[in-house]
Amino acid sequence: MTDIATSIELDHFYPHPPEKVWRVLTTPELMGQWMMQPTGFEAVVGNVFEMKTQPMPGQAFSGEIRGEVLEVVAPELLRVTWNDAQSGKPTGWIISWELRPEGHGTRMLFSHTGFDPEDEVMQRARKIMGGGWGGMLGRLESVLAETN
Repeated sequence: MTDIATSIELDHFYPHPPEKVWRVLTTPELMGQWMMQPTGFEAVVGNVFEMKTQPMPGQAFSGEIRGEVLEVVAPELLRVTWNDAQSGKPTGWIISWELRPEGHGTRMLFSHTGFDPEDEVMQRARKIMGGGWGGMLGRLESVLAETN
């Protein structure tokens, strides 16, 4: 298991099959309903995409995210980079959604890694983002419930 100061790890169960969770996780229109609306996202290794959200100047965050798809194993694993698009320095953050069939549903193991334990700004971001990701995974459940 990763060091808590360097990562966010969440475990969430959805009473929906992995294929349906995968569709909501990787379809841009559906992603925009639970996370942020991506521009240029495709679940293809090497694909570069962007997202926009509320800037947080106190956290040195522009609100613009640039990511690259690192790994795709449909419908089991999506791994992407996650960087501030306006920063000259990559964060080193990697986000992973791992889906495992469980009974009639899906267990999602979520991780956001790469937080520097020595960097005070990164540690504040980890705490803020931990709550944010938990909320997004809850909204993902709402989108699943409304999607055929």
